[in-house]
Amino acid sequence: MLDAAIKALSQMISPPMRSILWRSIGLALVLITVLAIGLQRLLSWFATSGEVWLEGLLGPGWHASLEVLSWIVSIAAGLGVVFGGIFLMPAITSLVASLFVDDVADIVEREHYPAEQPGLALPFSQAILEGVKTALLTILVYLAALPLVLFAGAGFLIFFLATAWLLGREYFELAAMRFRSPEEAKAMRRDNAATIFTAGLFIAAFVSIPIVNLATPIFGMAFMVHMHKRLSGPRPELIEPARQMR
Repeated sequence: MLDAAIKALSQMISPPMRSILWRSIGLALVLITVLAIGLQRLLSWFATSGEVWLEGLLGPGWHASLEVLSWIVSIAAGLGVVFGGIFLMPAITSLVASLFVDDVADIVEREHYPAEQPGLALPFSQAILEGVKTALLTILVYLAALPLVLFAGAGFLIFFLATAWLLGREYFELAAMRFRSPEEAKAMRRDNAATIFTAGLFIAAFVSIPIVNLATPIFGMAFMVHMHKRLSGPRPELIEPARQMR
């Protein structure tokens, strides 16, 4: 697993990958800025007008709960774009990864697994759907964990573990679906859940590093291509580049 992570890191700055890297970073910056500003506006609205609207909808019995929620949201809105950028980064990288999955995987497979049958490109609509589903699920999980972050330090650990599970799950399935049906890819992920979650910890650590995390889609996809190859079992016909040169 460590070897797979090192290979993914070293290949990120290789000439064939640089164009994808810069496009991925540019798109992530645009999306994170737009969505972070949108989140800040939404939170500001809820902290002012949203509480009154919800109390009228739910009834006066919810007043105390909504006051607490409004206080939490006010803090979040005060943090503005910075909070939004940190909060949304894993979700954004999930969405961006779905756009570059085949570009990255093709380069990794061509360099490290030249003797194996290359994977088939995912239909664009399917790749986008997987990215959107993971992005929305990430935001939902983070919203559920947000009160724990504000009131207890354990919330940050929950964030980290949730990120590992969510991103490990998505990147592995994207890599696997180049060779398997979606159902088979998900079944393989479930059968190797512990290994994939552990691999997800590497991606969660990467996405936790400011600025560097803009390259998460490239690292995560390249890393999980290697992990899928390893979990698929030994391939006698595989000729590693180093062996070809002998």
